[in-house]
Amino acid sequence: MRAGAGFVPRARRGYHYPMAPGTSAPSRPRRPGDGGDPPALEILDTPPGPVLRLGGHWTTERLAAVEAAVGEVVAGGRYHTVDATAITALDTAGALLLTRVRNAARERTITGLEPGAEALVERVARQAEAEVTPGEPPWGWLARLGLGTVEQGREAVELLDLLGRMTTAGLRALVRPDRLRWRSVSAHLQRTGLDAMPIIGLLAFLIGVVIAYQGGVQLRNYGAGIFIVELVTVTTVRELGPLLAAIIVAGRSGSAFAAEIGSMRVSEEIDAIRALGLDPIEVLVLPRTLALMVSLPLLTGFCDVAAVLGGMAMAAPLVDLPPADFIERVPQAVSVTSVLVGLVKAPVFAVVIALTGCGQGLAAGASAAEVGRRTTRSVVQGIFLVIVVDAAFSVAFSMMGI
Repeated sequence: MRAGAGFVPRARRGYHYPMAPGTSAPSRPRRPGDGGDPPALEILDTPPGPVLRLGGHWTTERLAAVEAAVGEVVAGGRYHTVDATAITALDTAGALLLTRVRNAARERTITGLEPGAEALVERVARQAEAEVTPGEPPWGWLARLGLGTVEQGREAVELLDLLGRMTTAGLRALVRPDRLRWRSVSAHLQRTGLDAMPIIGLLAFLIGVVIAYQGGVQLRNYGAGIFIVELVTVTTVRELGPLLAAIIVAGRSGSAFAAEIGSMRVSEEIDAIRALGLDPIEVLVLPRTLALMVSLPLLTGFCDVAAVLGGMAMAAPLVDLPPADFIERVPQAVSVTSVLVGLVKAPVFAVVIALTGCGQGLAAGASAAEVGRRTTRSVVQGIFLVIVVDAAFSVAFSMMGI
């Protein structure tokens, strides 16, 4: 109940009881200038023990005059029970203050309340207790660690489940290509691939400049400036190009997937898709995944070229290596195997990014805050999984001697 909500006066004692939402309360007849009895507090010594007797109007507009006195009485706590027989009016604010008075009593009881007023006090007390945040126990970090581990395990199972369902949808589309929404694939191919080229190209070029500068300074000290070509090209083609492209796509397209599908969850569009007898995995997840599997290898190649151009631009002033000599040494420094190693990673990164973004979107709750939280988690989780998969590739290729 909100303070100030409508109340119906009861004739016998003048208590005000909460009405149904949307109704109004009849005004209580008063003499001109009568503002109601102010709240009163009095501690009486009785044989069972001290009793705190309350009276007057315990309503929002009358509580300011007695709030300080209530605080002193509550802090003292010298009474056993509370007698509320003389209270003539009560609203939600007064009920909240009564819960404080009752909790300070030794027996924690209030007598003399009408049933309706007593129900109001109990309801307000339950609401106040629900909003209290308990102090964190000393082992709180351990509990958070355990809950976080369980949550990550649950999300890993959901990700594997989504991978299985998407694979099934892909096999159905392979058998019947007409089931695949090619227009959606084309639209996402443009969004995830063509529209991402400017930012990926700029960042890759700058990364190439940084690698060439940092490595070229050291190589120049030993008279080995010519090897700046190997430093830039091999590092970019094998590791940096695929990883940089995947991280940018995870932050750009993965978050977009999560936000789009999460918004569809909020607006119940996914429920409408199911009501039409369609599979949301086939309609939403599969086209995005296929588009990203095509666009990310192309973006990786574009990223490699841009990074090499950045290194070439820095090599000329740093180690006196002309662009023509730089380009001539590139085929000698980079083997076909190194190029394939980088390109093989890209489709796997694409699947990880698409599943993470779409999975977080499908798991979003029916609120804007949940969509934002899931979008953030899709970026963090996508980048983390991309790095983990890249590390697994490095170990596997090392074991195979590639």
